[in-house]
Amino acid sequence: MAQNIDFFDTYYLAGMAEEIVPDTTFFRDRYFGETDEFATDKILVEFMDGERKMAPFVDPRAGDIAVDRGGYELHEFEPPMIAPSRLLTLDDLKKRGFGEALYANSTPADRARNLQIRDLTDLTKRIVRREEWMAAQTMINNGVTVQEYIDAATTGRSLPIYFYDSNGTNPSIYTGSTWTTFALMQADVLAMCDELSECGLPATDLVLGSTAWATIKQFSDLQALLDKRHEFIGDLSGRIVYPGVSHVGQLDFDGYMLNIFVARERYVADDGTKTSFFPAKSAMVTAPGCGKRYYGAVTQIPYGSDEPETFSGQRIPKLVVDQDKDTRKLRLASRPLTAPKNKAPWRYFANCVS
Repeated sequence: MAQNIDFFDTYYLAGMAEEIVPDTTFFRDRYFGETDEFATDKILVEFMDGERKMAPFVDPRAGDIAVDRGGYELHEFEPPMIAPSRLLTLDDLKKRGFGEALYANSTPADRARNLQIRDLTDLTKRIVRREEWMAAQTMINNGVTVQEYIDAATTGRSLPIYFYDSNGTNPSIYTGSTWTTFALMQADVLAMCDELSECGLPATDLVLGSTAWATIKQFSDLQALLDKRHEFIGDLSGRIVYPGVSHVGQLDFDGYMLNIFVARERYVADDGTKTSFFPAKSAMVTAPGCGKRYYGAVTQIPYGSDEPETFSGQRIPKLVVDQDKDTRKLRLASRPLTAPKNKAPWRYFANCVS
């Protein structure tokens, strides 16, 4: 027996959204690749302390010695709402679609289905870019400030989210000297690696802004070290590994062999300006998988229903039909939050070069 498929059903649209392969991004995928989805508005985030204690020696007749569990903190957050939408009008259905044959026999219904898939893909890409921004901001500031909007032109609340005691100092911020030689750079990067190591955290990546890298590769003492064939200091043969991000090689910082990434990717900010995800004159030491993405639930009234329903997932679609105006609106909602797994698992150095 043939089975009718409701293309407007929330679960069917959610399945379509899940089939869309998102763009690969640097900060979001490399450092916040692990995800957790909640069926509630609020989520619980745990921060583990770095553990460096050793097991005790005991007298065989004593049996054992109890050791305390590693410290951690549990915090409750309400993830911010992201909800871009796209309107479908009768005029859209009369126009030739992008990539459609010049004299195609597409009906308005065919165009509506194609536009629905295309709109889902575009809205997904916009949400991914916002998640990439959240991931970068979380690492830069050890927190993120979310600016809500009531409509396209009216700002609402500004919501700061911190992953440290905002009344004290930010443990992820490193302050050093301005890098004018590789020796000065090496001392600061080594200090950042040591700080992470003392907390039991790995240090494998050095992320640089575009200006920082342009300055560093001109250091004469770095060039001299790279020219010494008998002393391996690193390899700087670059390649693009993420959109807008290059892996330019590895450098040895007194035993810490760090992967060097240069982040050049930019986005269009809310005010229309093109802005770098990572500041051009900054540097950061961290390691992959240091954070996690959390998703809160979305409560909405689905198409064809009169009662609100709560949906959990990374992308929650909603269809709104205005029969009086002959329009259809597709909304794609998400409630993400990027958070560290441990307390301050990165060290960020702003304006390391002049």
